[in-house]
Amino acid sequence: MNARGALGKYGEQLAARRLAEAGMTVLERNWRGGRTGEIDIVARDGDVLVVCEVKTRRAVSFEHPMAAVTPAKAERLRGLAERWVQEHGGAPPGGVRLDVVGVLLPERGAPVVEHVRGVA
Repeated sequence: MNARGALGKYGEQLAARRLAEAGMTVLERNWRGGRTGEIDIVARDGDVLVVCEVKTRRAVSFEHPMAAVTPAKAERLRGLAERWVQEHGGAPPGGVRLDVVGVLLPERGAPVVEHVRGVA
């Protein structure tokens, strides 16, 4: 695994922990939807299915992690969410929500983990 992959995996671990601390149940990580892409985290928040994109950046980066989720990326996530739901027996009563967790890693100190619910 390269440094970028290790950075992303670390960010996903922090994100999964944050979601669990918020009372969500992580159902799956790094689910691949064929050639269309990957869902970083699939979780359950009560009766809502949460498809979560995780973006991790070092503090020296010029772009905030949340800025990396463009409208095109959100559209691709919606398609992946539909595919996941089809393959796992349908949508739950509360429907499906897309969330983003941004992880910022400063040179010193603790990581900053920001969770935004319902981005698209």
